[in-house]
Amino acid sequence: MNLMRWTLIGLSGLVLAACGGKGSFDSGGGNTIAGAGANVATAVVSAGPTGNDINTLFTSVTICAPGSTTNCQTIDNIEIDTGSSGLRILASALTADLPIQTDGSNNAIAECTQFAGGTYSWGPVALADLTISGESAANLPVQVIGDASFATVPDACAGTGSAEDTVAAFGANGILGVGTTAADCGADCADVVGNGFYYTCSSATDCAAAAVATSAQVQNPVTFFATDNNGVIIELPSVAAGGGTSATGALVFGIDTESNNSQSAVATVLGVQTTTGFLTVALNGTSYAESFLDTGSNGYYFDDSSDAALLQCTDQNAAGFYCPTSTLNFSATVCAYDVAGTCAGVNQSTVNFSIANADTLFAGNASYSALPTLGGTFSNETTIDLGLPFFYGRNVYEVFEGHSSSQGAGPYVAF
Repeated sequence: MNLMRWTLIGLSGLVLAACGGKGSFDSGGGNTIAGAGANVATAVVSAGPTGNDINTLFTSVTICAPGSTTNCQTIDNIEIDTGSSGLRILASALTADLPIQTDGSNNAIAECTQFAGGTYSWGPVALADLTISGESAANLPVQVIGDASFATVPDACAGTGSAEDTVAAFGANGILGVGTTAADCGADCADVVGNGFYYTCSSATDCAAAAVATSAQVQNPVTFFATDNNGVIIELPSVAAGGGTSATGALVFGIDTESNNSQSAVATVLGVQTTTGFLTVALNGTSYAESFLDTGSNGYYFDDSSDAALLQCTDQNAAGFYCPTSTLNFSATVCAYDVAGTCAGVNQSTVNFSIANADTLFAGNASYSALPTLGGTFSNETTIDLGLPFFYGRNVYEVFEGHSSSQGAGPYVAF
């Protein structure tokens, strides 16, 4: 089982992977799947389009050329990612013909999406009408990854690592980024020419680094909805420690906007850093000030050199994951973002989790796609990435920047 980690550099965090379980909600946690509604999309942890994804949460979307009712396509196996903002579709999974987004000089806009694992995804920004469940967004800027018409990758982009431009490499047909930011790069890419992400192209083979207006960047699709646009709720069942074949939950749009998306009063509100979504996690006496919650990560990712029992796997099949000789239990404090990078005087919540031997998990049942005790290393010593296993058995709320709910102004997460 290969480790697939996709933390977006300079944008919001993100990490992906695969293998899992049929689960039921923990009745002690008070979690319930949202009732049917136009604002509820099915969210499923499954093996995905490659057949070997682990802890990867998928949904389906329908996209059309702007204004069209015939030039349309429903695409399944779209990963739900709370660690990034924007819809990105693999060109190989796309049959609808979408117009390319252009700047004021009619140059095509393209993006080099970079990931901390040393990979990148290159492709143009197109415009699409999106429908998911009963919600819709018109003229939404989306990235088309691996578009053969834009096969010439700028040197500055190609120099960031190896290409991630196929379904096999992604483990998904695309990514639905529903993080707390409205745009994937915002002012950092609107004000700086050499931002490392956005380019304008006078032709498909002649692209130059460029500042791109925030409105023309890849956008969080939910913020384009007419209603139910202030945030999302991820609702997933608990999964047995040994894992299961799949898990089915819900992606709920809006918070406190409908009868089925009221925020629980017992959920602790944790404000996050506006542009990164960072909060602080304290574990074993150390504060990790650049931490985040991320459905796009397939495990708990962190480094704790003080814990001699937290052994890394030696089998190449599980490289990058942890393989302790017995399951390790952890208790962390998740805190609202604070510039001092501590948990002093800010809202906080205790989170308990376990890390099991990845070799044993992978060998236990090759058909499992939900593994709640999977964890691995993270190269940034100031980060704990609370990936998809964190979401099992919880309702996790995210209110976007510039929006609010009955519990306060965003951006924040709550659980």
